[in-house]
Amino acid sequence: MASVTNNKQTPTESDDIDLGKIVGELIDHRKLIIAITTAFTVIAVLYALLATPIYQSTALIQVEQKQGNAILDSLSQMLPDSQPQSAPEIALIQSRMILGKTVDDLNLQAEIEPKYFPIFGRGLARLLGKEPGTISVPRFYLDTGSNDVPSEVTLTILGENNFEIEGEGFSLKGKKGVLLEDKGVSILVDSIDAQPGSQFKITYISRLKAISNLLESLNVADQGKDTGMLNLTFTGDNPTLISQVLSSITQNYLAQNVARQAAQDAKSLEFLNEQLPKVRTDLDAAEDKLNSYRKQKDSVDLTMEAKSVLDQIVNVDNQLNELTFREAEISQLYTKEHPTYKALMEKRQTLQTERNKLNKKVSSMPSTQQEVLRLSRDVESGRAVYLQLLSRQQELNIAKSSAIGNVRIIDNAITEPKPVKPKKILVIALGIIIGLFFSVGFVFVRVFLRRGIESPEQLEEMGINVYASIPVSEWLTKNTNKNKRQKNESDTLLAVENPADLAVEAIRSLRTSLHFAMMESKNNILMISGASPNAGKTFVSTNLAATIAMTGKKVLFIDSDLRKGYVHKMLGSENVKGLSDILSGQAKVESIIERVSGGEFDYIGRGQTPPNPAELLMHPRFKELLSWASQNYELVIVDTPPILAVTDAAIIGQYAGTTLLVARFEANTAKEIAVSIKRFEQTGVVIKGCILNGVMKKASSYYSYGYSNMATHIQIINLNKKLLWPLYGHNNVYFALTS
Repeated sequence: MASVTNNKQTPTESDDIDLGKIVGELIDHRKLIIAITTAFTVIAVLYALLATPIYQSTALIQVEQKQGNAILDSLSQMLPDSQPQSAPEIALIQSRMILGKTVDDLNLQAEIEPKYFPIFGRGLARLLGKEPGTISVPRFYLDTGSNDVPSEVTLTILGENNFEIEGEGFSLKGKKGVLLEDKGVSILVDSIDAQPGSQFKITYISRLKAISNLLESLNVADQGKDTGMLNLTFTGDNPTLISQVLSSITQNYLAQNVARQAAQDAKSLEFLNEQLPKVRTDLDAAEDKLNSYRKQKDSVDLTMEAKSVLDQIVNVDNQLNELTFREAEISQLYTKEHPTYKALMEKRQTLQTERNKLNKKVSSMPSTQQEVLRLSRDVESGRAVYLQLLSRQQELNIAKSSAIGNVRIIDNAITEPKPVKPKKILVIALGIIIGLFFSVGFVFVRVFLRRGIESPEQLEEMGINVYASIPVSEWLTKNTNKNKRQKNESDTLLAVENPADLAVEAIRSLRTSLHFAMMESKNNILMISGASPNAGKTFVSTNLAATIAMTGKKVLFIDSDLRKGYVHKMLGSENVKGLSDILSGQAKVESIIERVSGGEFDYIGRGQTPPNPAELLMHPRFKELLSWASQNYELVIVDTPPILAVTDAAIIGQYAGTTLLVARFEANTAKEIAVSIKRFEQTGVVIKGCILNGVMKKASSYYSYGYSNMATHIQIINLNKKLLWPLYGHNNVYFALTS
């Protein structure tokens, strides 16, 4: 007899993406996708409802241009790439100096939170409309021994004016408005607005940690480029507290700015008060020298040429002085490698060159004119410097007396009535999107990892004949308990209980196919095996026996699974004696054979589980049993254990005329079936073909072995009330046989 497998090369899978298959898989797993998406959506809804709302407080500050020297201000306007005024101010607002003072003013080292049930207690209390109690603790200190490790205490309200503090190793009672100091704890509670029994968790953190917490919640942004308008936002779960914190930050920033401006003006004024007398003295000395020289030379006057040269020299000297002020300013902003600084140096070099030229022109003049010109230059230059310093002194006196700084609070801190977090609609939408993402990803992973048989074509491409494709019985699935359904065990003979089921119709088709397949067999013994457990061998063999027996043939069913056979449960047998007793010589065949009511076929159970099943099957009594059964019955069906688990099927196959394998849809792989066939062929057992069991109707793949035709077939049965017999063929074309 020829082998069932042909030397066909398995076609390589295409790398192209089958969009229809992908959509079909999503349709097939729609319940799973809906379930996962619903779960994520429910979690998102619960989070949106139970999450603590986060509020936002805003404030607006204006940083004006600094009121400095008029000369320096005019020079700064000509400077390219000047530094934005708001950049250092933003850094200053976020500094530990400003935030640290806020922490000290509001005692933010003590974090006070009402105690709720973990995770959802706070949100549930808010949904139920329960207002949380509040207490005011202006002073709190806890000696932890380490500033890095936060410590907490629990404050319990005992009454209107009494409370109790519990911590690690201590318990203290105190009164409202009275400072409590004991056992390393210092606390002052000046107000209580909570019911007796309410508990609060007070955590003492380090000053640096408190500043870091403020910095995480504070955001300072420049409203427009170089506008000087700073938008401050502060977020938190306590609307009143965040408004107080932001207001404190803005006030502390304003106060330091005023103090900084006043200190700067005072230092500058002090310097000018020291320099002005010196400059005035130098100016008077220069004027005295000029007057003295003129008297000595009988009032020598400058020529028109000399006056022109003097004006030029004084102008150059003034420009050089201005460049000195300018250099002092930009040296605070840029390095010497900056283009602006280099341009300044180049201009200074140009002015010095010009002054040298003028000095050469002066040297060509008469000595008297040279001296008068030199002395006049000293007087004019000194007078210009003196006037500049005097003007700056007056400006600083005015600035010091006003001391308003260059910062204004435009909008005071105020908390928006609606919370900014969580955005419920966005959270729910994200929950749906994430649920879809995870569910679809999970489906794709399952599909990618699935290597089971999905269509008869997969077996036929390997040269394996498929005699029948048996769909899943929905009726049997509904009427089978959960535990047995997981084990693919049935306690009902489907062919008897529901003969119009699609699975039974497929078995009737198998019956016709077997008629032609067994015509060349050496005997009438049919062995049904499989590659792995739970493939449905017992289901197929028992219902096949019942289906054939209903046609009037004499059928014997033998359960040869001496290890884990469960046919007796399906057929309602007590399994007192069976095949193991026959093979061991403890009972006769006639006493073991039972009649299945409704199925109209005889049955031999496995009996008690023997310690040596393989040895019993190899005993001559088993051959004698099959020979006797072959002579007394028209068909003998032998149910065997899976070949890949034990070798029992290979032993039984030596006596069987026809052998079929049962493969489970999406559970067994084509490679498993090929290995099983090879395992049988190594022992000389020829496999006739395969039965694909448990086929499910899926949108991802078209079931071409008659699933849809079977549905039409059943409708015809119900309409015509006639028995339809399938003829052998791949398309499962059905013909009505009239009586």
